[in-house]
Amino acid sequence: MTFSNSLTIWTGALLILSVSLWSCTTADDAVDCCLTTSDRHIPKKVVTSFTIQTGDGPCNIPATIFVTRKGLKLCAPFPSENNWVSKLIDHILAGPVKSPPKKPKGMYLKKAETAVNDTITDHAGPACSRIIHE
Repeated sequence: MTFSNSLTIWTGALLILSVSLWSCTTADDAVDCCLTTSDRHIPKKVVTSFTIQTGDGPCNIPATIFVTRKGLKLCAPFPSENNWVSKLIDHILAGPVKSPPKKPKGMYLKKAETAVNDTITDHAGPACSRIIHE
């Protein structure tokens, strides 16, 4: 009976050890950091958002992370270190530039028809005016 009791204790200890090791390996949160930055300019039209990475914590360098339309993350220098980064951040914060609304294509046609009808009415007299407007 002592052999089965010690086997049960060893099995329990092995189970506890394996569970604790497994929880240690899965609790390791992966942090998405910029390890280096690039001074290469990023076009305004491809960037949708940004985040600032400070130099403290698990990410050891200050950087700006720009997110593109396709979801790519691009690492640029910290804004205070580079002027183009600050300008790109200002562009994103300003939001999309709204263009003036376009006029419908048919609007010009209606103006032309009204002008023709007015001209015919002026020159043809009241009898023709009733026929045209009816």
